[in-house]
Amino acid sequence: MLVKDQMTPNPVCGHPKMPVTEAQALMQESNFRHLPILDADNKLVGLITQRSLMHAIPDDLDQFGPFVVNYVLAKLQAHNIMVRDVITIGPDTTIEEAARIMADNKIGCLPVMQEDELVGIISDNDLFRIMMELLGARRAGVRMTVLQPDRAGEVARLTRTIDAQGGYVSVFVTYPTSDPGTWASVVKVANVSEDALVEAVSSMPDAHIQDVREV
Repeated sequence: MLVKDQMTPNPVCGHPKMPVTEAQALMQESNFRHLPILDADNKLVGLITQRSLMHAIPDDLDQFGPFVVNYVLAKLQAHNIMVRDVITIGPDTTIEEAARIMADNKIGCLPVMQEDELVGIISDNDLFRIMMELLGARRAGVRMTVLQPDRAGEVARLTRTIDAQGGYVSVFVTYPTSDPGTWASVVKVANVSEDALVEAVSSMPDAHIQDVREV
C-alpha cells in the first residue's frame, strides 16, 4: 500500500499573504486541519496547522474586546504563522514509512510532492482509516487473537486450521508481544461458528487464544 493510493489528491491550498482569519475560516468550512501554503509559482513554502493557528493568538489578547481581537488577527497573514520547515514525502512512499515519519516527528500530516509539485496530502486521519480497514472494523465475523511461538510455519499452521473448519479469513494481522519469543495474530473469520473455531484453534500445540468475540 503506497501513499499515492490513500492520500487526498490536489488539496486545498492557501497563499503567504492570506489573512489568518481567512485561512481559519477555510479550514473550518472544509473541515480539515492542515492547509498547505503555496507561493506565486505554486511552490510549497509552508503549512498552517491547527496548532499554528492557536499559537498565532497572543496570550494577552483575552483582556481586549472582540473588535480588537479581530483587528489583530486580520493583520496577521499566513506567512507570519505558517510552519516553514515542512517535512514532505513522495507518492511512492509506503504507508508504514509515512506513519513512521509522522510518529517520529510528532506531526499530523505530510504533504506529498512529485518532484517540486504538491500532488496530495496524507494525514493521521488517513492512517486511522487505513488501520480500521486493515483490522476489518466494519466486517462481520469471529475476531480472535492467538498467541503463538515466534518461529517459521506458525502462521501457516493457524490458517490451515481455520481452513479445515471451512472458515474464510477476511483479516489477518500479526504483531510482536512483550515476550520476545511470542507473536500475536489477529484474525477475523467468517463461515464458521465461534465455538467451532475456538475448539479447533485450542487443539493446536503451543497456541493460546488471548481473546475471541463475535463482531
